[in-house]
Amino acid sequence: MPEMATNGETSQTRLGAVLREGERVTPLELFFDLVFVLAITQCTVLMSHDPTWSGLAQGLLVLGMLWWAWTGYSWLTSVLDPEEGAVRLVMFGAMAALLIVSICVPHAFGNLALAFALTYGAVRVAHLGLFMLASPEDDGLRHSVLGLAASTIVAVSLLAAASLIDGLAQGALWMLALLLDMGGPYFFGSSGWKLVPGHFAERHGLVIIIALGESIVAIGVGASGELDLSIAAAAVLGVALAAAMWWIYFDVVAIVSARRLAEAEVGRVQNEMARDSYSYLHLAMVAGIVLAALGLKTTIGHATAHLDTVPAFALLGGVAIYLLGHVAFRFRHVRTVNRRRLLLALVLLILVPVATEVPAVAALAVANVLIWALIAYETRLYGEGRQRLRRPVAETAEA
Repeated sequence: MPEMATNGETSQTRLGAVLREGERVTPLELFFDLVFVLAITQCTVLMSHDPTWSGLAQGLLVLGMLWWAWTGYSWLTSVLDPEEGAVRLVMFGAMAALLIVSICVPHAFGNLALAFALTYGAVRVAHLGLFMLASPEDDGLRHSVLGLAASTIVAVSLLAAASLIDGLAQGALWMLALLLDMGGPYFFGSSGWKLVPGHFAERHGLVIIIALGESIVAIGVGASGELDLSIAAAAVLGVALAAAMWWIYFDVVAIVSARRLAEAEVGRVQNEMARDSYSYLHLAMVAGIVLAALGLKTTIGHATAHLDTVPAFALLGGVAIYLLGHVAFRFRHVRTVNRRRLLLALVLLILVPVATEVPAVAALAVANVLIWALIAYETRLYGEGRQRLRRPVAETAEA
């Protein structure tokens, strides 16, 4: 296999596919992610149509499968340039298949279960095919891809089997499919994978923005074309909560984690850090944002009413899960625990029963006060270190 794109030369594989050289996310990747936006939105739709614990579990299972497909493409485009050769056309085909998958999501456990499984399989086959294209002479990458192919086949087969049954048995098969699929790279080794650290970190940062964008959409959908003082207050508080979740990630965490990934030893160490920190733990962050979006949608629509237990958990528990994802993310990188974020996550979970006894807009206001207090404290605590971290590298060196 030609050298990976680290020597400034253009490397090509069969069918004109070009190995990635730059670290910036390409326009086609952003275009691809637009379909993933719809998929995330549909998960919220599924849960809002069945606001029960069962509906919540179904939405999260679907989100997990969709996430694993998306993160697979983030690994792929860290190897191949998606805009060159046959890769571009295959990406378009994968987008079409993912669009059909997204349409199936609200009924993925009902009459469109088999359609979901088959089109989801098509999305994954396109991904694996392109990875095989990228590894004609790279035995390590080819071994890793074949291991992923095995777990993919098992997962898609289980989803197809789950379409024939319903109830708890169907949910159990979905859970097994998700665990086996996501566990593939963990059990088949990680030394053979390739990635461009800057691109990989940026791609996952962008998907956090996509998920936060869905929470903004949920606010608009929840209003349903109506506006009064309580709805306006809830909308402002909803945007404030989304902004706080953005700050929690992008102010410091995204910068530090991207640098740590770039500085990690190339090969198994770097690959496992990327797998654990981004492919696995970012799912918790995205799931927390999606749950919070569901809570915001319900809150906007019933601002002065009391939330039921499930929407209350979605609102406060979603933010808590997002924070717990950050705690695990930091622990994976530096083996220390952010006790402030852990404590706030626990407080939010404890407040879920209280949120069912007060107006929804009040529960949202409390969540805002708590998370913005955390942000203010951390910003003051980091002090000059935060400012130095956020300055461009060149400016820091010059100073």
